[in-house]
Amino acid sequence: MNINSFSPVVHTNSPNNAQNVKEITPSDAHNSFASALKNAIGSVNERQIASDEMTTKLATGQDVDLHDVMITAQKASVSMSLTLEVRNKAVEAYQEMMRMQV
Repeated sequence: MNINSFSPVVHTNSPNNAQNVKEITPSDAHNSFASALKNAIGSVNERQIASDEMTTKLATGQDVDLHDVMITAQKASVSMSLTLEVRNKAVEAYQEMMRMQV
């Protein structure tokens, strides 16, 4: 099977309930995955920055509640842990594919 000839089909519902068929090219799939990955990493980065800002505010004596700082730090920590686990699984899957014999 030639992977370049693979063309998934997406069904969308139109307002009149008739189904439209749109083919997704490999380029579209690549761009979609790349933008989803970029958005996810950007979200993790934003949470890390928010955590740093809250910690700095607490350390400099600004008006911020300790529980808000801790919640923000925990959200950033969980986001980073999830990102690392997803990365580890992706690397593991890639390594498994490289071990396959053709």
